[in-house]
Amino acid sequence: MAIVSLQASPRSDGGKGIARRLRAGGRIPGVYYGRGEDSIPLTVALKDLQSALESADGSNVIVDLKLEGAASKDRKALIREIQRDPVAGSILHLDLQHISLTERITVEVPIVLVGTPIGVKDAGGILEHLLREVEVECLPTDIPSKLEVDVSALQIGDSLHVSDIKAERAEILTEADRAIAAVVPPTVLEEPKPAEEAAEAAEPEVIGAKKEETEGEEGAKEAKEGKEGGKSKEKEGGKQG
Repeated sequence: MAIVSLQASPRSDGGKGIARRLRAGGRIPGVYYGRGEDSIPLTVALKDLQSALESADGSNVIVDLKLEGAASKDRKALIREIQRDPVAGSILHLDLQHISLTERITVEVPIVLVGTPIGVKDAGGILEHLLREVEVECLPTDIPSKLEVDVSALQIGDSLHVSDIKAERAEILTEADRAIAAVVPPTVLEEPKPAEEAAEAAEPEVIGAKKEETEGEEGAKEAKEGKEGGKSKEKEGGKQG
């Protein structure tokens, strides 16, 4: 991995107001820390930082930090975090971690899927990218910019796991059984119901009509019982006579 040079200036003032004024003037507040040293608040020119990010290969950027006004010292650092505005995406703050080029460090490396799966191309399946980064341990100069995984042979129902990733000069720390990509069957949409069935299902129940129907049935039943009761009385009267 290439090492890019980055100029910085120490700063003594802090606070949100100072940070806003620095950014308005084209400088980004940051901090340099690690390896048992006191942290150093600093600022870098936005254009210099953007140039360093553009020239680096991958998301993990190692810089040779040149601190203005400080004694000449070997300050190699990893850009550990860049804080950005959630709406505008502009850079707000920079974290630089002091590293040694001869000591292993742990970083996150992106996973890139390569190829078109057979299950997608021939059977209409859907490729799902389930894991986008893995944690690796290696020397700073051996940090891979990305880890490519070939998914061309995947059929529907097949998947690839972390154990399928090959990383040179780096040890993968993420669990080996974690899935990183899978091909799933195409989504089957439920056929819409015919218009008549949909209309019948949506037709509201007429409560008044049901009530009248019920009352009519009860009235007919009472009339029938009354008629039968009258016949019974007439029959009894005839016997007595």
